[in-house]
Amino acid sequence: MIARIFKPAKNAMQSGRASTREWRLDYEPEQPRDVEPLMGWTSSGDMKQQLSLRFDSKEEAVAYCERTGIPYQVIEPKEPARRQAAYADNFAFRRGEPWTH
Repeated sequence: MIARIFKPAKNAMQSGRASTREWRLDYEPEQPRDVEPLMGWTSSGDMKQQLSLRFDSKEEAVAYCERTGIPYQVIEPKEPARRQAAYADNFAFRRGEPWTH
């Protein structure tokens, strides 16, 4: 069973970055989920899917996997592209459409 080590991304409903500072270790599913035919619920006998470990750094997560003999895959985070914008750009002559109230 392979473990994924990654930094969770900020979801669209939160404005802060509080839960994105730590690294997380999740296990890949060993078997597919089963659909219960009567109610349509999904279930799985794989208990490691419910396990999620949190670490302060990537090195701690990698050291844990190597110490316990768990094969792992590190997924590096993608930093968002920041665009510099100034308030004065709203009134610039190069603006596509004039600014009005």
